[in-house]
Order: sequence, then C-alpha cells, then structure tokens
Amino acid sequence: MATVVELKPIREQSDDILGNKKTPPQKVPSLCSMRYGIALLTHFSNFTLIAQNSIISITMVAMVNNTDYQPHLNSSTEANLNGDQHEAANHLSAKAPVYNWSPQTQGFIFSSAQYGMMLMQGPAGYLAGKIGTKKVVGIALLASSLLTLCIPVVTSVGLAFFLATRAIQGLAQGIGYGGQYALWQRWAPPNERSRLCSIALSGMILGAFAVNLVGGIISEALGWPFVFYIFGAIGCVCCLLWFILVYDDPVSHPWISDSEKEYILSSLQQQQVSSEKQSLPIKAMLRSLPLWSMCLCTMTHQWLVNTFMVYTPTYINSVFKVNIRDNGFLSSLPFIVAWAVGIFGGQLADFLLRKNFRLIIVRKIITTLGTVPPAALIVALPYVQSSYVTSIAFLTLSCGISPLCQSGVYINALDIAPRYASLLMGSARGLAHSSAVLVPIVGGFFLNQDPELGWRNFFFLLLAISQFGLIIYLVFGKTEVQEWAKERTITRL
Repeated sequence: MATVVELKPIREQSDDILGNKKTPPQKVPSLCSMRYGIALLTHFSNFTLIAQNSIISITMVAMVNNTDYQPHLNSSTEANLNGDQHEAANHLSAKAPVYNWSPQTQGFIFSSAQYGMMLMQGPAGYLAGKIGTKKVVGIALLASSLLTLCIPVVTSVGLAFFLATRAIQGLAQGIGYGGQYALWQRWAPPNERSRLCSIALSGMILGAFAVNLVGGIISEALGWPFVFYIFGAIGCVCCLLWFILVYDDPVSHPWISDSEKEYILSSLQQQQVSSEKQSLPIKAMLRSLPLWSMCLCTMTHQWLVNTFMVYTPTYINSVFKVNIRDNGFLSSLPFIVAWAVGIFGGQLADFLLRKNFRLIIVRKIITTLGTVPPAALIVALPYVQSSYVTSIAFLTLSCGISPLCQSGVYINALDIAPRYASLLMGSARGLAHSSAVLVPIVGGFFLNQDPELGWRNFFFLLLAISQFGLIIYLVFGKTEVQEWAKERTITRL
C-alpha cells in the first residue's frame, strides 16, 4: 500500500526531550560570537584568494616593458613623462625579468585564471554541501597558495607554462570561492544573513586593496616576484588557521556557546535543508525566471567589478603615467572605500528589513544602488581625464559603491531556494566569472587598436551590459521561496 511521507527539516537540536519546542534565546552576542568569527575567517580566506588572483593586475606594470608599447598621449604628457617612464622601466628590469607582451597578450594572461573559476564554483558549492566547506575550501586555499609561490619560476620558463599555472590556479580558486556558500545555510540566521555574507564577501575587496597598495611598493623595492612569494606565504598561514578554527555547522563546533547554538538552530528551523534522498529539480531550475534573472544580473555586475579588478592599474598608468609605487597607492584607494561600503551595505539591508521593508524591495534597491551610479561614473572617466583629482574621485566612487550588490542580488539564492543555496550561489558566481574571462579579452581588443578611443568604447560597453542585467533582475527577480525549492513529498511502497 502506498503511503505519503513528508520530509521535514531536522529539529532535534531545538526541541527538548519531551518534544516541546524551546523558546529561542532573545539576546545572543554578535561581535564576539562564533558565527561572526566564521564570517571573519571566511573574510580572510576570500582576502587571500582574490589577492592571489589579482596580483597580476599590479605586477603587470612591472613585468611588461612599457617602452615597447606607447599609448596615444597628448604631446605635453608625452614630453614630460617619456623620460621618467624609461628610467622607471630600467630600474624595475634590473631587479626582475621584464617581458615584451602586447596588450592583447596581457588580456589573455589576465583571463587565464578565470576559466577554472568559472567552471568550478557551481560544482564546488554542490560538493561543499555534501562533504563540508572546511575540507573543500581549505584544500583549495592551500593549492592556490602553493601555485602562487611557483609563478615567478614558471614565468621564467615560458609564457605557455605561466598561462598553464594560472589556469590550474584558477581551478583551485574557483573551488575556494564556490565552496564557501554552504556555510551560510547552517550558520546565518535569516535576520543576520546580509551582514554575515557581506562581511565574508568583503574580504575579496580587501584583498584587491591590499595587493594594489603593497604590490607596487614591493615590486619597486624588491622586484615583482616577491609579491607572489609574500602573498603565497600569507595564504599558507591562512590555510592553517582555516583548518584549525572553521567548522561546517554550529553542532560540530567545539567552542560555541549553548545559547548561540540554540539561537542559530532555532532561527534556521523554517529553512528547508536539502535531502540526499531527493534529486535536484534541474528542469524546474532551468525554467525559473527568478533564478535566471539573479544569475544574469550577477554576471553583468561582475563585468563591472572585473573591469575594476583588472584594469584599474592599467588605466591609471595609461592616463597619468605614474610610477608603479604611486600607481599601487592610487589603484588601492577605490578598493578600501569599496570594502567599507560592502560591510555597510549588509548593515543597511538588515536595518531596512527590521524597519519592515519588504525583502524584495530591499534586494532591488541595494542592487540598483550598486549598479547604476558606478556604471555612470566610469563612463564619465574619459571626459574628465584632464583633471587628475576628478578622475581619481570618479574612479574611487565608482568602485566604492559597487559592493552594495553583495547584500542584494548576490545572496538572492538564500531567499528563493535556501535548500540549494550553496549550489545556486556557486553556480551564479561561476556563470558570472565568464565576465572575468571576457573582460580582459574584450579590453585587450579595444586597447590594442586605439588606446584613447578604446577606453571610451570599452566603458560604454560596460554601461550597456550592466544596465541590461539590472533591468532583467528588476523585472523578474523574486525573494519568495520557489515551488521547486520547497520540501516535497515522496511516495513509498
């Protein structure tokens, strides 16, 4: 005889032995809590991964013989700076090898690590949901750090070895990025989700800030290989801390207080956890407009973000011809602002929710603020480049505002499909990394033809792409749990 059995979320931890539900603790510390400690450790993991990924953006200025490729400059700038640039190039080449790579070749180098990141984030999210984030991210972090240490050696062997090493490193970094999202299914209470996720994701921005700030100084003082050595060593230390201090859920954490454990588990009672007995509703996912709008908007916003990550030092060098140390300082300014804004965005989103704003309104407002002003400011850059201060201010504001989306579309999967959040967030970020592959290639194509006009066309393309994704999300984005993501009934004989 067939019977219908409804699969329920596991709730034993929040019920007493008589089956009566306990009242969740009303006051649980946040700043000194384990869940915020986990967010901070994930912050430093993301810091390490993005720093190792984006080292090439600042070291490229020192690795390439800039005197072999001169962009179109106005006559006064060229007359004033050609001598200084040649002297700086000779100074850097005395400390480390310098290569003759065209802008198009540089574009392929920039994008080489992004293929693996694009491919592995979705599978890594699924894998972390099965075997745990601690193992998946920890191993990926170790692999990325060891490969970072090897890059100066393989670069001296040949360009093909350099590209291959970065491609393998991209696979490891993709696993590290995608694997982290399973943590928030088990550690993030719904009313703190924006804050915890924004703290974790802001580590990526801090990594970009740090590598741009000190990368130029290290390259000038010691040579560009030491940037890879130092950040590779930092990654090894971070990996050790990760394995010691991170646990996959509150139940398995040995040092968490009973009150905090009770608070987290009680808050997550209504979240539906994926069951291994049920297959993934792949067909329903592929037909879901809210899911596709989230993925598309994430991808188009990442086009904006990856333009900052890859081309900020190159743009500053092309327009202002500063030395690599000053370039690193100027390139880092937008990212420290972005880091602060990213954390603030999580606080803002949760504040609006406490004021009874609808969740869908909060997600779309935050996403709009993180997309429209940055794109408009970056398009204006070629028209204000005659003013040094205005250009840097526009660039800083543009990059600084964009991380607001971390509390918007980037965590939307936790709203529409909490049971599959790690898989969907990893897949969305993996799809978004197609922009990390395309941005350097498209940028290299534009800049290889006419640098001055190329920047303008490149930025207008960025505007069109980012606004297209935003419009799709504003029309089709949802925050209600989708039918295909709800707990289903199964029939047993």
